[in-house]
Amino acid sequence: MSTAVPSKTTVELVPELLPAELEPLRAEVRSFLAAELAAGSFTPKPDCWVIHPDRAFTRKLAARGWLGMAIPARYGGHEKSMLERFVISEELLAAGAPVNLHWGGDRQIAPALLNFGTEEQRHRFLPRIASGEFIAAIGLSEPDSGSDLASVRTRGAKVDGGWKVTGTKIWTSAAHLADAIVTLVRTGNAGPSRHEGLTQMIIEVPDDRIVIRPIYSLSGEHHFNEVIFDDVFVPDAMVLGQVGSGWQQITAELAFERSGPERILSTTVLLRQLARRNAIDPPTLGRLVSRMWSLREASISIAFALTSGQAPGTAAAIVKDLGTRFEREVVEAARATGLEPDHRSDDPLARLLAQAITSSPTATLRGGTNEILRGVIARALGVR
Repeated sequence: MSTAVPSKTTVELVPELLPAELEPLRAEVRSFLAAELAAGSFTPKPDCWVIHPDRAFTRKLAARGWLGMAIPARYGGHEKSMLERFVISEELLAAGAPVNLHWGGDRQIAPALLNFGTEEQRHRFLPRIASGEFIAAIGLSEPDSGSDLASVRTRGAKVDGGWKVTGTKIWTSAAHLADAIVTLVRTGNAGPSRHEGLTQMIIEVPDDRIVIRPIYSLSGEHHFNEVIFDDVFVPDAMVLGQVGSGWQQITAELAFERSGPERILSTTVLLRQLARRNAIDPPTLGRLVSRMWSLREASISIAFALTSGQAPGTAAAIVKDLGTRFEREVVEAARATGLEPDHRSDDPLARLLAQAITSSPTATLRGGTNEILRGVIARALGVR
C-alpha cells in the first residue's frame, strides 16, 4: 500500500545588496537623528516601535516624506520603494527613536489598504497615514487563544447597512491612542480548517460601545490594551477586503509584520551601548554582531521579494523566529555583565537594560509565538 508523501517547499533567501543610491538617504536620516538627539527631542529606547510613542516626532517624519513612502501619490504618498522604507526603518530602530504611533499603520495597514481596500477607504485613510495623522491599531489576539489565531471568537452579525461586532481583543498595542482598530472578526462558518468565515473590519474609535482597558507592563508603562466590543455597528463600507477572506488577507499582511528590521534591531540600541562601553567580551560581541548581520541580510532578501510582489510567508516566519531569539540573547548577554538594571538610573546603559528586560518577554510572542512559527515552517517544508 502506497503512503502519500507531503509536498515540500524549498525556502530560498536570495542574497541581495541594497542599491548604492540609497546611501545618501541613509546619511540624511542619520543626520536628522543626530540633530534630534543633540536637541534632546527624544531619549533612545529598546523596542521603540512597540513602547515609544511620540506624536510630534511622527509628524516630523511625515513632514520629511518618511511616512507612506510606498503609497502612490494619488493617495497622498511618495511612490518610493519598500527598500527606501527599509533603510529609514533601520536607522530609526538603531537609534531607538519614538516610532510606535505610526509603525503599524505605515508597515501593515497601508499595504493592506492598497491590496484589499476600496477606493473610498484608500482615499480616506492612506493620506492620513502618510501625514502621520492616522494612528492604526491591529486587533488580532484574543483571550484564551494564545497564538491560535484561527480560534477567533469576536463575531460580526449582519444587519441592515453593516455589521454588529461583539467580542474581546487583547494585547492590542496603541489602541488607547488609535483612530481605528483593524479587527479580525468571525462573520461565518469556520469550516474544517477554521480559516473560513473570517473578515477584517476597520473599526473607528472612540465609540461608546467600545471599552479600552490598559494592560500595564512590569515597568508600569502602558502600551498594550484589552479591547471590548459590545454590539458595535460597523458600516459595510468599513469592511476591509472581501467578507470571509480575512484569513488569506492577514496571512499576506504578516509577511510585512514578521520580516522587517524591527524583528532584529529592537535591542540594537542596547548592543551599541554595550560595545561603546566595552562592557562585554570581544568574542561575545563578535558573535552577536555577526548573527545580527546575517539576519539583516535575510531581512533584506525578503524586502526585495516583497518589492517584486512575492508573498514570502515562510521565509518571513524564519526571520521572525531567529530574529526575536537573537534580540533576547542580546539582553541575556547584557545581564551576564553583572550590570544592575535600573529604570531610574542616570546611567543610560542601566536604563536601557532595565527597559529591555521588562519588554523582552513579549518579543517571541507578538506576531506569532516561535512555536507557532516553527509549525508554519514545518508544514511548508512538508515535515509536519
